[in-house]
Amino acid sequence: MVPRIFAPAYVSVCLLLLCPREVIAPAGSEPWLCQPAPRCGDKIYNPLEQCCYDDAIVSLSETRQCGPHCTFWPCFELCCPESFGLTNDFVVKLKVQGVNSQCHSSPISSKCESRRRFP
Repeated sequence: MVPRIFAPAYVSVCLLLLCPREVIAPAGSEPWLCQPAPRCGDKIYNPLEQCCYDDAIVSLSETRQCGPHCTFWPCFELCCPESFGLTNDFVVKLKVQGVNSQCHSSPISSKCESRRRFP
């Protein structure tokens, strides 16, 4: 007879010996990620360092031209035309996280005239 203090340990050891020692997984299974990896087209990117802009992977610190007078961060902002014609005015608007941001519904970050680039 097994003493009472060893009974739980004895049962645990017996169960471990009876269990299969190899992992049973479906054929063709691969490691599962906790979350789906972000994709830009058919490429995976690291959202802590990069974003997908115009079907290209760009660095979070990269800037682009917005009209003739200013720059914007494509990972965080949108370059939106404000008017057309003789004066092509542009406005930089903030991207709203978790939403497919669009020019007509995003908050204004700044007007490009006030963000002139200096050589």
